[in-house]
Amino acid sequence: MSEGPDYALVGVVRIPELQQSPGRAIGKRVVFAVIALFLTSVIVFLDRDGYKDSQGGELSFLDALYYSAVTLSTTGYGDITPVTPFARLINLLVITPLRVLFLIVLIGTTLEVLTERSRQALKIQRWRNSVRNHTVVIGFGTKGRTAVDAMIGDGIKPAEIVVVDADADVLEAAAADGLVTVRGDATKSDILRLAGVAHAASIVVAANRDDTAVLATLTARELNPRAKIVASIRESENTHLMRQSGANSVVVSSETAGRLLGIATMTPSVVEVIEDLLTPDAGYAIAEREVDPTETGGSPAHTRDLVLGVVRNGVLHRVDDSEVEQIEVGDRLLYVRKGGQD
Repeated sequence: MSEGPDYALVGVVRIPELQQSPGRAIGKRVVFAVIALFLTSVIVFLDRDGYKDSQGGELSFLDALYYSAVTLSTTGYGDITPVTPFARLINLLVITPLRVLFLIVLIGTTLEVLTERSRQALKIQRWRNSVRNHTVVIGFGTKGRTAVDAMIGDGIKPAEIVVVDADADVLEAAAADGLVTVRGDATKSDILRLAGVAHAASIVVAANRDDTAVLATLTARELNPRAKIVASIRESENTHLMRQSGANSVVVSSETAGRLLGIATMTPSVVEVIEDLLTPDAGYAIAEREVDPTETGGSPAHTRDLVLGVVRNGVLHRVDDSEVEQIEVGDRLLYVRKGGQD
């Protein structure tokens, strides 16, 4: 499927676009039809001497309007006809194209469906050729949707997020939020290729079942050995399977929720602080940044930010770890920043 023509992917891959209300679309067609009718009437009336009325009278503007209506709609009663060479030339060069455009307006809904498929196919082709370093979210249930909200709140553009799910209704909601969507089974390599997993910078696995999450992670890691894969599972006993499948980080949703519930019974304010830290667009948030050259050689505790940990050679160390008493070039700092800041 991933190697098939782009037009075959319409309905599987969906690129978001600005939506136009049906009323506005119909209104535009009506306005265009009226303009075409009026323009044709003016042209016929200005050259009224070149037309013959079956009743023998001189053409009035009402006659010109009548002739334009039956001509543009291809009814053509024949009671008013062009008789001079100039009138026939105008009919050929001006009125006939207007008739074609008028008919396009009348059957615009059908043509719009066809052109929409063509536009989508063209957009899919451009997207597949250019998508790089994006984020793929597998599963758009409660966990997947919340993960996307967090990423957008942290500054990631919706167009840089691709959602993979088999539920068409779920993907409709994702597309309404401006996300690129791919419909299909995320455990299939063809579907993940369509989502551009091979070129993704990060992959979020938020499947509803642990076995699905393991298989999707394994498939994604096979397609992209370099991407950062973050996966969510329900049972902690499956953590080692997720890591063996290639996940860099594993979140056990049931245990995490359980810990928060336990903490809330004794110190509910702590839960509020944690929620605040996990909401990047408000209050405070946990972020990661590169080390400033002026901070090299100093202690993580003496930086301008509240540092929680130091990432060195891909390994996270607590700020009080003796191995990171001094900041080195290439370290990354895990710190608390004010929500909404870059």
